[in-house]
Amino acid sequence: MVFCHCHKYIWCIISATFILFCLSLHTYHYLSSYSNTAKQTIRLIPVMNQERAEKRLINVQEDPCSGRYIYMHDLPARFNHDLVTKCHTLSQWFDFCPYVKNEGFGPRLNETSWYATNQFMLSVIFYNRMKKYECLTTSSFIASAIYAPFFPGLEVGRFLWGGFNSSVKDAAALNFSTWLRRKPEWSRMFGKDHFFVAGRITWDFRRLRNANSKSWGNALLNLPEAKNMTMLTIESSPYGSNDFAIPYPTFFHPSSDREVIEWQQRVRKSTRRRYLFAFGGAPRPNMTGSVRGELISQCKNAIGNSCRLLNCLHKDDLCNSPKNIIKTYMKSDFCLQPPGDSYTRKSTFDSILAGCIPVFFHPGSAYIQYLWHFPKNYTKYSVFIPMDGIKNGSVNVRELLSKIPDSKVFALREEVIRLIPRIIYAQNKLETFEDAFDVSVKMVLRRIEEARIRFRQWKEESRRKYYFTGKGEDHEWDSYF
Repeated sequence: MVFCHCHKYIWCIISATFILFCLSLHTYHYLSSYSNTAKQTIRLIPVMNQERAEKRLINVQEDPCSGRYIYMHDLPARFNHDLVTKCHTLSQWFDFCPYVKNEGFGPRLNETSWYATNQFMLSVIFYNRMKKYECLTTSSFIASAIYAPFFPGLEVGRFLWGGFNSSVKDAAALNFSTWLRRKPEWSRMFGKDHFFVAGRITWDFRRLRNANSKSWGNALLNLPEAKNMTMLTIESSPYGSNDFAIPYPTFFHPSSDREVIEWQQRVRKSTRRRYLFAFGGAPRPNMTGSVRGELISQCKNAIGNSCRLLNCLHKDDLCNSPKNIIKTYMKSDFCLQPPGDSYTRKSTFDSILAGCIPVFFHPGSAYIQYLWHFPKNYTKYSVFIPMDGIKNGSVNVRELLSKIPDSKVFALREEVIRLIPRIIYAQNKLETFEDAFDVSVKMVLRRIEEARIRFRQWKEESRRKYYFTGKGEDHEWDSYF
């Protein structure tokens, strides 16, 4: 009996041991499988993250607006809309209202894309084009640049004449600066990512704050906020660092590439030009150093009817008619562009539009202006005659221009015709051409991106300085430039 019980007990132990052994094998197999799966999962995680990162990168690269988004401030109407609707207050001398029509292009001249555009309407034209900008965003967080649609040229134009005091001249500029400074977007880069379009020459906005009331213009560009922003204007200062000249508005505002090409072809066909050179403008007898009187005299006395003069002294219809101006320039090989009230002229862009080679007498008329739109090598598209030779009578314009070989004239004109798309403001974005708006926006974005890189470097330097000395952020952002 004892043996039997022992025998049964041994078999129970053996059976239990076998069962435990089987269970352990199953568990080991399960754990091994789990371990291998886990290892595979761990290996896959970085691969999956890498794939997601690559997909996100591809999506960013496929976004045509990446790095080009622009946010437009919703300024109070007094800074823009009211100036247009109250257009009768913009000039003391003539009715400005016709020129604000058609999104700032002015009265339509024909059924195509020609308008009687006023030279001071750039801020309005730019604003209406910006509303159609393909990368305009309502989120300032993703914007690469911020546009403030202020019309300072129209605003200050009301007070340039008439003896207004400084407080009147500066009121809108001060309000504009205060309004911007209080916006959350301003604190992001203290305005270094902001830009606006002036619409008049830079000298209309550079009156010193402590100057007397009789001094010209307002003090917009001498305000701290404006010094941080980028300003686009029709004539910049060679001494300023944040204002950039872009083309005066012309009379041609195409709506398609086809219209541009057709006009270039028409200009190119005008190879047999009747006049060697032309000049459209009025003398400046009260301006010391002006060569206009001498140029007008040389034009009148040019032999062989080689010069066409549009004398604007009496402001007759010859000079006020866009059709007459363009027709005259299309009949001339060269168009004289001497300084007038300032160094630059709208006539420069009218002559390029007509395929007439501009002749400059001062570097400030083009070569230190329009750096974004004109070739750096100015001999490719223009002729330069120093003013001294005109003043002392040692240079005869007709004789000098007539010595230029026909092959050189042809090459100059071809370059001028090639420039036409870059100096016009189209009604909308063209398919293959970059117009003056496109070029300006591209260069503003590039300038602001460079400022953003410097801003990040400045912040990093400030952090390091604070970490090691406890005295970070104690130098001004402006001093970094």
